[in-house]
Amino acid sequence: MKISHYAAAFAALAMVTSCASKGSDDAATAKEETKTVKVEGESFTPTTNIRYYNMDTVMANYDLVKSFNESNLRTMTELQNAQRSREGELNRLAASIQQKMQNNGYLSEASYNADMAELNKKQQAAQNYLGSLQAQAQEEALRQQNEFLDSLDNFLATYNKAHHYDAILLYAPGELFNPALDITKDIVEGLNAAYKKANPAKADDKKADAKKK
Repeated sequence: MKISHYAAAFAALAMVTSCASKGSDDAATAKEETKTVKVEGESFTPTTNIRYYNMDTVMANYDLVKSFNESNLRTMTELQNAQRSREGELNRLAASIQQKMQNNGYLSEASYNADMAELNKKQQAAQNYLGSLQAQAQEEALRQQNEFLDSLDNFLATYNKAHHYDAILLYAPGELFNPALDITKDIVEGLNAAYKKANPAKADDKKADAKKK
């Protein structure tokens, strides 16, 4: 039966803990503090035809993702403003009804019920509107994710036509690769070059913004 890397790591930890418990009482009560020291991977000449890249670095430096983040920030701000606006309107209407009731402003129960019905109607309308905005934001986030993954897949396929690697792997914490196999920089540069070529207007806007700063 094959054991996953994480399961093996936990099994090794259990063995170490078991051995430690059999030591002397003095060792068990020492309570010495230990610190984990990060060990840098050694770079050496690759002997395989495999490469890897870091997704976090790609997403942090890919201009397409940056544009998505800017758009999502605007959407979030618009959603928050709409929520505050609807809440303010409803709170004012509810306070007006409460004040009118306290001042004996309602001449009949029917009049009070009519105002409450109007308040409930506006509450439901606000919920529907905000729910619609949230649904649109979620749909846009899904579309952005698909566009990002499609652009990445297409670039890797094109990139590998010139390099013929057997595999291009995705780095994750807890995995060890020879740093000489890291092609993250190539991927970021290639993705941004393709993005600028397909969106020259946006690239010019970014250059203008950079000059202003």
